[in-house]
Amino acid sequence: MRLADATWTDVRDADVDVAFLPVGSTEQHGPHAPLGTDTLNAVAVAEAAAAAYDAEPRAGVADGVPRGEALVGPPIPVGVAEEHRAFDGTMWVSPDAFRAYVREAAASLPAHGVDRVVFVNGHGGNVEALAEVARRFSRDPAHDGYSVAFTWFEAVGEHAGDMGHAGPLETALLRATTPDLVREGRIEDARDGGAERWGEWVSGVNLAHDSEEFTDNGVVGDPTAGDADRGRELLDRASDALVELARAVADREVGDGG
Repeated sequence: MRLADATWTDVRDADVDVAFLPVGSTEQHGPHAPLGTDTLNAVAVAEAAAAAYDAEPRAGVADGVPRGEALVGPPIPVGVAEEHRAFDGTMWVSPDAFRAYVREAAASLPAHGVDRVVFVNGHGGNVEALAEVARRFSRDPAHDGYSVAFTWFEAVGEHAGDMGHAGPLETALLRATTPDLVREGRIEDARDGGAERWGEWVSGVNLAHDSEEFTDNGVVGDPTAGDADRGRELLDRASDALVELARAVADREVGDGG
């Protein structure tokens, strides 16, 4: 169930096990991919996982209790992305503002009985902040909620090593889910003007604070290596992993660290 499409009575009458809250970014993704790439990809994974979770036989139960459904919340489209500030169109907020907003938005759900939340993340710059948000949400004495943060490109097996930025993985997932937004005529230029690696590393330290310091066009990795078939595999892998996580979150007893 998509929260934005539901009525309040739909939510009242639903049996929700877990909410997926997509979190993305509005930032440069090279000359070929949209600024909303991270948000679009997070939503795609969340919705695919919710559909798979809801399609599971209700006979698949935990402790004799039939499963309910997964709710997909509205995406949070601006994240911690100041590292892309040199590229037009990029938006960002401070980590403090991001953490406060995301946590408070999620904290409204337990008031309606939705007390298990998975943040479905599509942006690397959000990872650290979301981990803290999940911990604080889970420890909040105002409710009995529990949450964790899931980043889709960390859950795709051997593909994870090819992540980059606007590179093969993000481009592949876009080609599989929103192909009309990929500027196909710019793919080769995106590759040729990009960098092979994120950052400038010395003694295990990244000397570059901003992406413009190591990539001329914002791309890291080879987007030509990300076709739609690979994108469909990525979507399957990430959504399968999210379903597995959702089961664990739904079944977890509050008090086991939550």
